Amino acid sequence: MIRKCLFPAAGYGTRFLPATKAVPKEMLPILSKPLLQYGVEEALSAGITNMAIVTGRGKRAIEDHFDNAFELESQLSGTSQEDYLKEIKEIITKSTFTYVRQKQMLGLGHAILTGEPLIGDEPFAVLLADDLCDCADDGVISQIIEIYNQYQCSVVAIEEVPMHKTKQYGIITGNLIDNSSNTYQVTDMVEKPEEQNAPNNMAIIGRYILTPDIFEILKNIKPDKDGEIQITNALKIQAKRGKVIAYKFKGKRFDCGSVKGYLEATNHFANNLSINS
Repeated sequence: MIRKCLFPAAGYGTRFLPATKAVPKEMLPILSKPLLQYGVEEALSAGITNMAIVTGRGKRAIEDHFDNAFELESQLSGTSQEDYLKEIKEIITKSTFTYVRQKQMLGLGHAILTGEPLIGDEPFAVLLADDLCDCADDGVISQIIEIYNQYQCSVVAIEEVPMHKTKQYGIITGNLIDNSSNTYQVTDMVEKPEEQNAPNNMAIIGRYILTPDIFEILKNIKPDKDGEIQITNALKIQAKRGKVIAYKFKGKRFDCGSVKGYLEATNHFANNLSINS
């Protein structure tokens, strides 16, 4: 059973400066809801109640958001606006939030390793909030937990991206093992290859199930040329042992780490809101 979800949330969000100078990028709203709240709701819908968040300096707003606001609640109590807080209060009631600070920004692998004290020795989910996914049925975390339950090893969610964008992602190589569920036995991975060097266009997105041995692997991974520890390199070691499955998820993803993707997500959810109104 997957009980914990790790949220790496220490990044600077430089592509959204100056907005992210004082506001964490994970707290940027799509309509009236912060990106990170969408992620927590996705984890909750998968039956996960322990949210482990890796933060950094200037991220206090994250902790405040997932905490009671007695003054605001008192001010709105008994008014027509009281329902505006109902959704977030339900999340706070259902979830346990734990936090650790990443003191240096040294890559996603380092962020995940920083979260080890919050996870312990058990398999766990990882969710990157700026990859916002909208699914007709089960969320992506629910989908990959189902794959994990079947194969009992690390699982990465993938999607096909344009070839000219492979340099923005970790790209997997693998053998199709179940056509009905679009699952692949991963044989290799390459981190952010140029188009001419990419083996294909199957890109890892910000949803993972990781087995706890990943922490020991990360501790022994050599930093890349930029001094960062990449989760792709750790997963590659697991893949060589036959312990990584890639799953082409069902749903639509928005790269909300980019201004263009953020605008696309806002328009998408606004249109759905107007259709359902």
